[in-house]
Amino acid sequence: MIRKSTNLLLTRTLSHCLHYAIKKKNVGLAELVQLIINTTHLEQSCHFLEEFISNITNVPPDTANTTKLYGTSTFKDARHAAEAEIYTSLNAKIDQFLQLADYDWLAAVQGGGTLTASDYLVDLIAFLKSTFSVFTNLPGKVAQTACMSACKHISTCLMQLLLDPDVRQISLGALHQLNADVRECEGFARAGPVAGFQGDTLLLAFSDLRQLLELFTQWDWSTYLADYGKPTCKYLRVNPHTALVLLEKMRETSRKSNVFAQFRKTDRDRQKLIDAIIKQLRNLIAQHRA
Repeated sequence: MIRKSTNLLLTRTLSHCLHYAIKKKNVGLAELVQLIINTTHLEQSCHFLEEFISNITNVPPDTANTTKLYGTSTFKDARHAAEAEIYTSLNAKIDQFLQLADYDWLAAVQGGGTLTASDYLVDLIAFLKSTFSVFTNLPGKVAQTACMSACKHISTCLMQLLLDPDVRQISLGALHQLNADVRECEGFARAGPVAGFQGDTLLLAFSDLRQLLELFTQWDWSTYLADYGKPTCKYLRVNPHTALVLLEKMRETSRKSNVFAQFRKTDRDRQKLIDAIIKQLRNLIAQHRA
């Protein structure tokens, strides 16, 4: 009877309270971290509850037909729910910062000096540094997963900004600014915001963006087209479809900016070069589709 009552207390009352605390509106990351710490401790302490009930009832827990306590599973489920909520809440907070992104997609290339990261991204990185300093008390894998998830989310969102159909034109200057922002993200990843990552593992979250931006800012199309499909390709993570979409946006920018400069040989040559690369990319895609 005592075991059944205890199970009801654990699986209904306590479990409901824990999940309510996890899912309540505006729950903070620090609260979720504390919930994970608490439920981990409670899960590890369940054997004391087993011993206490056994002493009261004089029935060992391994006796036949003895009702098993659900304490361990209750706290484990709550901990997993809190971990999942951390990943979701962290990405939602990142989205709030990314909504402040205001890129000038037609920006000219700046001559001289090094571009600095966008203000919104500097603020985002500062927030992440502060957040992950709190995660030091979390189990290692949870902190690592949260950090990798955050970096991947940032990378995915920045890529989506580039490929957004509503952004019809993109200049090389805009790509240089985005490149500066990605460097800021890479600096954060390289600094090891949480312990446990081997080498540059965290940097892999930004590798798709890094290779794509390097291809465009270095204008290294000869290497990309010559080595595409080879396992040693420098731009192994650059999808030709992605490159084509971005290049077509650059072509649109080049066309419109050259309306009144169509007689300048350098402008005409650049337009022809972009058209030629687009044609080669389309042929490349068609070949690998066949």
